[in-house]
Amino acid sequence: MTRRKANADERRRLLCDTAIQLLALEGAKGLSHPKVDQRAGLPAGSTSFYFRTRASLLLATTRRVCELDLADLSAVLEPRGDDEGGISPLAALIMLSAQEPRLSRTKARFELILQANRDPDLATVFDENIALFAQVQRDIVIRSQPGRDLDPATVDEQVSATLNFVSGLFMRLVAGQRAFDDGPHLDRLLAGIINGIAAVHQDTADEP
Repeated sequence: MTRRKANADERRRLLCDTAIQLLALEGAKGLSHPKVDQRAGLPAGSTSFYFRTRASLLLATTRRVCELDLADLSAVLEPRGDDEGGISPLAALIMLSAQEPRLSRTKARFELILQANRDPDLATVFDENIALFAQVQRDIVIRSQPGRDLDPATVDEQVSATLNFVSGLFMRLVAGQRAFDDGPHLDRLLAGIINGIAAVHQDTADEP
């Protein structure tokens, strides 16, 4: 019983990972049970056995994307060696997302987000993932400003601005554009946003 369950879980992950590749290559319109079977090298009907409907396949794939995203986020938050270039966790995460195989996941994520506009189940999964990501991003923003007296409202704005900036970068990556040179360049852009907002709030606080 335990072995069959483990194999079933592995098969579901394989099917979802294959669906991610198809979404990246052909978009949501190109995703179907037979195409997942074929690309995964599995017998016809395999995907339908595990995911009876297209909606269930999309939901499982969305959960898989979020699971992989959070695994990457956890990885970049771990202490790293000097060979990583000393870049921030957020810059490291963006650099990962700009390369295969994660670039395909970035493309698939946008396809699923579009679907989520019409599917509340998908939207719920993404909302939970975004909320968790925002919590981690808040910690990153705070840690990037040691010694600074941080007002919660300032941090809120910094988090919102950096998240919007990152979303824009991901959109450009999906479009085949790259708006940064390397990790240190990304760090400078992110620091500019964070420090700029802090300076504006400080100037406002200093006004008579």
